[in-house]
Amino acid sequence: MRTVRVTMARALVRWLVAQRTRLEGREVPLFPGVFAIFGHGNVTCLSEALEAAKEELPTWRGQNEQGMALAALGYTKAVRRRQIMVATSSIGPGAANMVTAAGVGHTNRLPILILSGDYFASRAPDPVLQQVEQFGDPTISVNDAFKPVVRYWDRITRPEQILASLPQALATMLDPASCGPAFLGLCQDVQGEAFDWPAAFFEPVVHEPPRPRPDRRELEAAAALLRAARRPLVIAGGGVRYSEAEAVLAALAERRGLPVAETIAGRTVLLHDHPCNVGPVGILGSSSANAMAGEADLVLAVGTRLQDFTTASWSLFHPEARIVAINAARFDATKHRAQPVVGDALVALEELDAALGDWRAPEDWLATGRSRYAEWNAFIDRRTGPTNAEVPSYAQVIGAINRLAEPRDLALTAAGGLPGELCMAWRARATSTFDCEFGFSCMGYEISGGLGAKMADPSRDVIVMVGDGSYLMMNSDIYSSVLTGHKLIVVVCDNGGFAVIDRLQRAKGIPSFNNQLEDCRRVGELVRVDFAKHAEAMGAIGIRARGIGELEEAFRRAKAADRTAVIHVEVQPHDWTEGNGAWWECGTPEVSDRPAVQEAFARHRTGKARQRVGV
Repeated sequence: MRTVRVTMARALVRWLVAQRTRLEGREVPLFPGVFAIFGHGNVTCLSEALEAAKEELPTWRGQNEQGMALAALGYTKAVRRRQIMVATSSIGPGAANMVTAAGVGHTNRLPILILSGDYFASRAPDPVLQQVEQFGDPTISVNDAFKPVVRYWDRITRPEQILASLPQALATMLDPASCGPAFLGLCQDVQGEAFDWPAAFFEPVVHEPPRPRPDRRELEAAAALLRAARRPLVIAGGGVRYSEAEAVLAALAERRGLPVAETIAGRTVLLHDHPCNVGPVGILGSSSANAMAGEADLVLAVGTRLQDFTTASWSLFHPEARIVAINAARFDATKHRAQPVVGDALVALEELDAALGDWRAPEDWLATGRSRYAEWNAFIDRRTGPTNAEVPSYAQVIGAINRLAEPRDLALTAAGGLPGELCMAWRARATSTFDCEFGFSCMGYEISGGLGAKMADPSRDVIVMVGDGSYLMMNSDIYSSVLTGHKLIVVVCDNGGFAVIDRLQRAKGIPSFNNQLEDCRRVGELVRVDFAKHAEAMGAIGIRARGIGELEEAFRRAKAADRTAVIHVEVQPHDWTEGNGAWWECGTPEVSDRPAVQEAFARHRTGKARQRVGV
């Protein structure tokens, strides 16, 4: 057997380079790049290997470990999980910073390969710099904190262990049922140790995502339930996009007369004006889709994990409604006593369509959905229309940006008030033009995720919609975008604090406290941040806009700019799009001396009475 003698770090990098995939008919690297911040735990060995392969496996310098891992996730989202980015840090705080990003990947079923330095396998120099010592268990390091938020975890204490560990990690990340982050802790001494590697380990391999077909009996049971339904509703999740099943779903809906609602992750699976589109569903959804969900006698959930923002804490559906769940993951397909169809969304929809024969849903049901959707759109028209107000609402800002954006532009957001306003108001003129990270609702994803999405597809503009709170939490990848030439358009909606949480606080009868800047403990005069000037300090174009007219002009300028532009616009902190009929269960004090809290708990009990529990 022919062997190659190199260090473990060199072998790892060479193996990464050898992995290939197909993207839009082209053979491309499965691992297109590495985000790295080097420290003593990965600079002396892993960086040596990455530098030697920098033309085949580009390394991008991060500014913050969490940010660079979030950028990696934004990248893989943009390419529908067809490529996987790598993020590497030193040990200690650098590794711990990536735990939050790993939680984002785990919750959203997104692959990322995380490589962190670790303690010395020999333990000879222990405790090393940044090593967290767990009394009574010397095998534990900060890296053990990744275990709850990754799908695959290993610590490499011998070079030859990667012969088994790397293929297993990759299989986990490529499996649509177990997809998520994979983590390898690389002991510092082991990174530099040499081994005689089988040459076959480095031979190129082309990977294509598997498309597991559903069990025939599950499919037949699902088809029987659908044929018996009088008011069926499809709920399309992010799994539709990752399976590349948008066209198949659209065709099935048209052929069978099925109304389709979209989850947050499933937004822009259908075009805004598709004849079967009845709007976004759930707490951040439309009154049209929510009304349909409340009357549906069968819900066909495709590629969604049915989180509480989709189901309105399981109060949205009729108590007698049946659920059919198409999902690659058995765990998601069997929730709430659903009839599972475990398999790839694209092939499952094709086979379900074939099993339905000449069945078609009653025409009046889809007509009802269209009528309700028209009413919702008229309401959104009023919410998003032009205004002369000096301080516009979120909805008015979104409407202006939506009108000026190109059809293929990507609208991207994550946490705070923008997810709800964007989900309700953004109108898709092309599929896969919306990214709202709301599985983990991670403040700080916006700018970093936008950087990754732009790297994945430089041919379109990425419009990052971010609140002032998230911006302050993580903004350093503005500098990354300038440094690397990946232009972003960042719209900072400044509402003076954490306004959406202030809204929730007040809704529970609690006075505004520690969320808005004006309500937090401080010394002296309130100082507001000039986000445009801050962005200029990082090399971006900074623009202040007051009102919709100035915002529109600023957006046109940003479109024409040769580098990242940050638009700072003040928005109303208390003007929200409401009235979709959804309820959300959130902790509410059962006993309080505040009358407003007592009233909130009474509303809470009313909502609880609507929940499906155990059915």
